[in-house]
Amino acid sequence: MTRLHPLTLRFHDPALERAYDDDIYPRMLLQWRSALVIGPALYVLLFVLDAWYVPDAQQGALWAIRLGSLLVPIAFIYLTFTAHYRRCAYLLPALNGLTGGLGLVAMMQLMPLEVVAHYYPVMVLVTFFTYNFSGTRFIYALAVDLVLLVAYNLCFGALVDYPRHLLATQDFFIICANLIGGSAGYMVERQRRRLFVHKQALEDERRQHLDRALHDSLTGLPNRELLYDRINQLLVGAGRSTAQHALYFVDLDNFKPINDAHGHAVGDQALRRVAAHLLGAVRDTDTVARLGGDEFVVLVPEVPDHDNAAQRAERLQAAIARRDDDLPAGISLSASVGLCLFPYPGATADDIIHRADLAMYHHKAASALPPPLINAQTAAT
Repeated sequence: MTRLHPLTLRFHDPALERAYDDDIYPRMLLQWRSALVIGPALYVLLFVLDAWYVPDAQQGALWAIRLGSLLVPIAFIYLTFTAHYRRCAYLLPALNGLTGGLGLVAMMQLMPLEVVAHYYPVMVLVTFFTYNFSGTRFIYALAVDLVLLVAYNLCFGALVDYPRHLLATQDFFIICANLIGGSAGYMVERQRRRLFVHKQALEDERRQHLDRALHDSLTGLPNRELLYDRINQLLVGAGRSTAQHALYFVDLDNFKPINDAHGHAVGDQALRRVAAHLLGAVRDTDTVARLGGDEFVVLVPEVPDHDNAAQRAERLQAAIARRDDDLPAGISLSASVGLCLFPYPGATADDIIHRADLAMYHHKAASALPPPLINAQTAAT
């Protein structure tokens, strides 16, 4: 089971942590921007209380603190539209909450003590906002709210002669807000990460099913369906390029006697050996597929000309004929190869394979005569 750190909720696997961040970033970006707008807007709306509770002499200083605090979210909103934001996407919303909370403490410190009780509920709101709406990670929100709790107590417990019973009451509710908001934030983030792991597992399973559906179970090579898809991709691109592509139809010579004399286990071993040798004889951009039985197809994009294509066919034949000690003594393998160059007018995947198959049969019939293969477009006429 995928492990999470019990406090930070980070995945122990760094690659999984990066994948999680990549997956969640586009969706979280909208929440971060919303929080950077809504939070400061509510912060400014506190001026509605100022007219009732704050003397005129202190209102100028309060507005200076309030507007100074707004510079932080404004800068952060700008950063969300740059590439730099991603490196600190969780930290900056937390710093926004910290700035707002410290600004609130600074404003309350300037107010008459009898007014503080009317503003302290905003500290509770800041706590819930940081945990549950800012979009920051739980561990950052926890750090911010603990700093704000300490700052609040230093200000009104040490710097200001504030009634101890009022401070204890306010601490009680602020701590309760931390417990409730923090627990909710912790569970939401944990569940979000668990859902991501579950989604990844389902996606991996889907890819495995798709991979099995598109690959031959014996050799692991692409099967007919995947081969057709790659041929069609080349045909779609034919209108944008003059490149010529080659398809080779490979049929093993006298393969049935191997099964009859040595059994199907040896026959399967020989087919896996042929698949490995064909893969070793082509480029990474080429496709080696198995159609079934002892029939293979090699798809080679962008061949310079027919001579080059013919040389590639000889390499394929040489790769198949190469002797391996893992097969019983007396078994030798060879193959007939047919070539079809495309695109050509009216080319389809079925017709390309048919022409290469026809060329292979011409080659097999004339195996004693050079050249080692016949171009399917010539053979089809």
